Amino acid sequence: MKVPFLDLKTQYQMIKSEVEPAVMNILEECSFIGGKYVTDFEKSMEAYLNVKHVAGCSNGTDALVLGLKACNIKPGDEVITTPFTFFATAEAIASVGAIPVFVDVKQSDYNIDPDKIEEAVTEKTKAIMPVHIFGAPCDMDRINTIAKKYNLKVIEDDAQAIGSEYKGKKAGTLGDIGCFSFYPTKNLGGAGDGGMVTTNSDELDTIVRAYKEHGAAQIGAEALTLLGGKTEEISTNEKVTELYNPFKYYNYLIGYNSRLDAIQAAVLSVKLKYLDKYNNRRSQIAAMYFEGLTSKLRKPEYSNEVKPCWHQFVVRSDYKGKLCEYLSEHGVGNGTFYPVPLHKQKAFNALNCKNPGASLPVAEEIASQTVCLPIFPEMTDSQVQYVIETVNKFYEACI
Repeated sequence: MKVPFLDLKTQYQMIKSEVEPAVMNILEECSFIGGKYVTDFEKSMEAYLNVKHVAGCSNGTDALVLGLKACNIKPGDEVITTPFTFFATAEAIASVGAIPVFVDVKQSDYNIDPDKIEEAVTEKTKAIMPVHIFGAPCDMDRINTIAKKYNLKVIEDDAQAIGSEYKGKKAGTLGDIGCFSFYPTKNLGGAGDGGMVTTNSDELDTIVRAYKEHGAAQIGAEALTLLGGKTEEISTNEKVTELYNPFKYYNYLIGYNSRLDAIQAAVLSVKLKYLDKYNNRRSQIAAMYFEGLTSKLRKPEYSNEVKPCWHQFVVRSDYKGKLCEYLSEHGVGNGTFYPVPLHKQKAFNALNCKNPGASLPVAEEIASQTVCLPIFPEMTDSQVQYVIETVNKFYEACI
């Protein structure tokens, strides 16, 4: 039997009768940027997450940058985050001129360790960026308590966490601002790149929306005022129409072109209806793995306060390389996220980071051990059992 690491084709076949008409409508209408499809998706997502504001954007990395800019993170500021995550987390911090400060992670769930955060706070610290790695929320109560004590913003990296919950509240609603990715491999994935920023703050939403469209027009002026700048009232004799807004040529911030395309919004709107079903199936697969996999593997340990969305099922093995090779030889797709923790990445050597190259022992140990097993909604029970049997046979025959 062969079990792929992910099977997007099967998922598409199951929803193509809904996706294709929506996409064709956009092509017929030529309404590619903004408009009804984007607005409808944002409103549906606001209802799903129970959050006041959702702003679609081009991708998850842009979402992080927009979140940082909205929180007025400036060059030289420090942002505390985890070293065990995808590069984009710290890349976004560095791209706005701020300094990523890496704090070690927990053995149990691979998330940032709240016990290590406070000792990393300095007078330059302006925010904490927790990453809900592999779809399991961090200990947000403790993180928020520290943030409140030192007047820090909390910017959630929710790229892998759509639909996950902490104490009954969905990821993306647990800090000041949430940043999501709709890369095709995510639990809610588009037909290309996409992202969104979430917040319950009217002010932060205004700033995000201004930055993602060149800091222009009335919203740009309002955002500049919110950020402490001064503006003059715009006046023009030209009329605003459905196709033309003369105010867009008045710019108040150096922003970005980071809009969510209408086609992506249409695809995501279809998939959003099935997201809970997809995540529930992932949970069923995870339960089968917990029950069936050998105890010689170390499995993640999550608090009862956390409901993961199981973006990945990640185990730890002292025989990582050999296990991956064995799985591949026997037709089981697998992955190794993340082999190089961020504090060891050469890209950060030139920055004035607090701890580039320093030892963060738990993150380094986990990075050397983690193996991702297939977990996607379309997996059959027989495929899950085959993965379990293959892993267990490796330990019986090879170890």
